[in-house]
Amino acid sequence: MIKIYQNNDPNNILKEIKNIEKDSWINLINPTKEEIKFVSEKTNVEQRILKEVLVEKDLPRIKKCETAVLIIIDIPYKTKEGYNTYPLGIIISKDLYIITVSLKDTNILHKFSKNEINNFYTAKKSRFCIQILEETTKEYLNFLNEIEKYIEEKEKGLLDSTNNKQLINLLNVKKSLVYFITSLKYNNTVLEKICKEYIIDIYNEDLEFLEDTIIDNKQCIEMCNIYRENLTSTVETYSTIISNNLNIAMRFLAGITIVFSIPTMIASFFGMNVPLGILSSKHNSFFIIFVISIIISIIIAIWLKKKKMF
Repeated sequence: MIKIYQNNDPNNILKEIKNIEKDSWINLINPTKEEIKFVSEKTNVEQRILKEVLVEKDLPRIKKCETAVLIIIDIPYKTKEGYNTYPLGIIISKDLYIITVSLKDTNILHKFSKNEINNFYTAKKSRFCIQILEETTKEYLNFLNEIEKYIEEKEKGLLDSTNNKQLINLLNVKKSLVYFITSLKYNNTVLEKICKEYIIDIYNEDLEFLEDTIIDNKQCIEMCNIYRENLTSTVETYSTIISNNLNIAMRFLAGITIVFSIPTMIASFFGMNVPLGILSSKHNSFFIIFVISIIISIIIAIWLKKKKMF
């Protein structure tokens, strides 16, 4: 899918346009070969540069070519199992166009297309690039806040849980944090390289903006590390509690089995085809055997209770 935007009018209203024009933003989402060829011909950006981002596990980096500068970062997204990341490419073409390329549609770019970002201009490509980097960091922060709430919610039900599904869910979140840490570290390298090596033209008014984004990104890394350590401790505690709850249940069942086996054992003895002595001539022999069984069972149950089998 290809969408083209521009907001060069005095009112700064972003509009979707049909043709690629100077100072426009071209957003490619899982583009077809025909769309890549079309954009390449219109912008003079080589097709191989546009295709580089279309690899799901491509690493964040910066690549400077003759016709354009390619910046690849990892952006987060939510899955059924937890969270993951995928690459987003930002291509600045000879100061004429800015192109974004990704495999999936992302909420980060939706904010720009819906005019939700202040001081956003398609003509100011360096600022636009930095704003995308900032919104990416904010998206990580939003997901990290969700993860924190999820962990706190699951910790409340730890004591009564014997469900392995909850443990698996926590392990999936831990895996998500590992993905986040890896991607954020690579993103941080890209940010610092942009800041120090002047890969793109950055004006003084945008430099402080970029430095703040680097600080926020480092904060995300620290938060991920803290949450991962807390989650590791929580998972270990969870495993111990599940094991302990299972042991308590097994111990209780073992105690119940012993208590109920006493009447069965006594009934088996008296049910043998042998003389029963004085009990065989008693009319209430069944009642006597029943009472003896109950008394012995109660005595065994009290003893097991003292041994904390119940």
